[in-house]
Amino acid sequence: MNRFIKSKIVVVLAVFGVIATINAQNVDFSFENTELSIDKRVEILVSQMTLEEKIEQLRNGAPAIPRLNVPDYDWWNEALHGVARNGKATIFPQGIGIGATFDPVLAEKVASAISTEARAKYIISQKHGNHSKYAGLTFWTPNVNIFRDPRWGRGQETYGEDPLLTSKIGIAFVKGLQGNDPNYLKSAACAKHFAVHSGPESMRHHFNAEPTQQDLYETYMPAFEALVKEAKVEGVMAAYNAVYGKPAAASEFLLQDVLRDEWNFDGYVTSDCGAISGISNKLKYVKTPVEAAAVALQAGTNLNCGNTYKNLKKAIDQGLITEELVHNRTKQLFKTRFRLGMFDKSNTNPYLNVGPEHIHSKEHVALAREAAQKSIVLLKNKNNTLPISKDVKVPYVTGPFANSADVLMGSYYGISPGIVTVLAGIADAVSLSSSLNYRSGALPFHKNINPKNWAPNVAAESDVTICVVGLSADREGEEVDAIAAEYVGDKIDLKLPQNQIDYVQTMAKKKKGPLVLVIASGSPVSLEGIEEHCDAIIQMWYPGEQGGNAVADVLFGDISPSGHLPITFPKNVEQLPSYEDYSMKGRTYKYMTEEPMYPFGFGLTYSKTEIKNLKLSNTKLRKNGTLEVSVEVTNVGNYDIDEVVQLYVSPKENKDNLPLQSLKAFKRITLAKGITKTVSFTLSAEELKVIDTKGAKVWRKGAYKIIVGNASPSKQSVKLGAAIPQEQIIYLK
Repeated sequence: MNRFIKSKIVVVLAVFGVIATINAQNVDFSFENTELSIDKRVEILVSQMTLEEKIEQLRNGAPAIPRLNVPDYDWWNEALHGVARNGKATIFPQGIGIGATFDPVLAEKVASAISTEARAKYIISQKHGNHSKYAGLTFWTPNVNIFRDPRWGRGQETYGEDPLLTSKIGIAFVKGLQGNDPNYLKSAACAKHFAVHSGPESMRHHFNAEPTQQDLYETYMPAFEALVKEAKVEGVMAAYNAVYGKPAAASEFLLQDVLRDEWNFDGYVTSDCGAISGISNKLKYVKTPVEAAAVALQAGTNLNCGNTYKNLKKAIDQGLITEELVHNRTKQLFKTRFRLGMFDKSNTNPYLNVGPEHIHSKEHVALAREAAQKSIVLLKNKNNTLPISKDVKVPYVTGPFANSADVLMGSYYGISPGIVTVLAGIADAVSLSSSLNYRSGALPFHKNINPKNWAPNVAAESDVTICVVGLSADREGEEVDAIAAEYVGDKIDLKLPQNQIDYVQTMAKKKKGPLVLVIASGSPVSLEGIEEHCDAIIQMWYPGEQGGNAVADVLFGDISPSGHLPITFPKNVEQLPSYEDYSMKGRTYKYMTEEPMYPFGFGLTYSKTEIKNLKLSNTKLRKNGTLEVSVEVTNVGNYDIDEVVQLYVSPKENKDNLPLQSLKAFKRITLAKGITKTVSFTLSAEELKVIDTKGAKVWRKGAYKIIVGNASPSKQSVKLGAAIPQEQIIYLK
């Protein structure tokens, strides 16, 4: 029922003995009526705000408007791999690890668990009057930028280098965060950073990205488009940098032409934090903060993470923008708040009664362990070194990160009371008869201060040595957080710190039993000078709070490793183009011509997979047809496994600068030992189109290879132990 209240406030003014009675304005509270459309409700509410009140609502720390029953709200919240910066929460694997699972179903479960905890924490915070930053429901997650260069410190936040994989995992994550109710959002996700943003960190406030139209629509745009069109993501964050000469937060091309007109986006756009002030003081696109605020609002940025929008009244006075524009931009923000149920009195919102028992629940901890297990990539397993018997007599755990909790967490993390280090996980897994020993042996990033070090000698007395090396979010990450990074969060090369390299090489000379290397990082590391000395190598990424248990589960064979690389591991930095160059030439598995150390999509198991009998429904296809592809996948080894079957398309003739090969479909399957499964894919004509040099999606006639395997197709993949891929030619007519 509509509710209209006429309130009368009597104010006694003891000014020169004068008593005055002031009649407050009439307030229409019918915006609380859930039977009205959101558009109508928002219009009723926002139309009653003063211009000054609307302007204040356009900043991330939006104040309360008591007379309208509008509470204060801070839009800045983080949930990259768990509710972050807001106390107790389950910590799941970092984004790059979720990408390594190649498992959208799992990604949605993880995101759903995160949003459940977020709702529970929000309800508690509201009851206690905590409306602070990080205690809300609008999460600036996920990061779907393409990890185009392994030197980028924030690449760990992404799902890897491939647009399709990033899209599929990103869609699933958004759906998990936002829920499946037709009327309410469980929480609001946000696709960032739009667009063409992936380092260098030191230049992120200043650089201008000018990719070719082909690279823009082949590589940089697809994930954003997918999240908008397929996942209905509620928010989009504009990047710091400029694109084609215009700051992303002031780009009508990005925010109006593409996002709203072409993709029909109906959510809110936020700036990255401080980006609008950077329009004038860093990118020098305009001269004053007033102009910066005006061009950002005009282009389509609804929310200013920062304070530059305080100048919007001056911008109106100077004729740069209109009050109507402020009104419309404010309405979009309240659409999101209404979709979250923040102004509803009814009990129809299914997310109103999520209890505290869901925060860091046993189920969520178990899910964190499963996700970490599935993210771990086995890169090498010489002579079946792994799995290790739990009854091993003298196991030795060493390395700078063997007993580190920080290395499990990555960036943008929550706080967990249940963090399990690799050392703790191994200690809990091995037999009580085992004489487990531990020494760190090496400082993380600096040469040992004391020249005496007994740790390498212990390897000479041990049946197996497990050495945990790598990086951490202190070494690679966002410019303001990576305090141990010499290059403002990025890496200048791909090597491990020299003291870690020296330590591994010293142990390799002294070891009695096999040497197992466990790598913690959010990005590719070069193993030149190390790989040949190690009997087994696993990549654990930043695996979250259950990382230690998950690593132990893999090392001792409770589960077979099943992660696959979501990014190419080059041999060295010399194989990479200039970091500052946003051309995709020579980058990622799609355009790289040099042989990498470990290819995209690669990952071993404890068994052996054979792929046979590739069948196509047609070898000639017209642009209104579909292609059915099937293969037989057999586990011919002795372990039950999960496998990731991957389908690639490669042009036989490439005169148009097309990708050398492109991932077009993938499926993660469970495969018991000795079992054969038929795996099928359906490719639409739309999926077989290519992006031409003008950025258009076109049907390009000619011959293409359809390749199905369990890694990106290359001699190196097969040499390292991937299944021999199957391929056939198809002709697009």
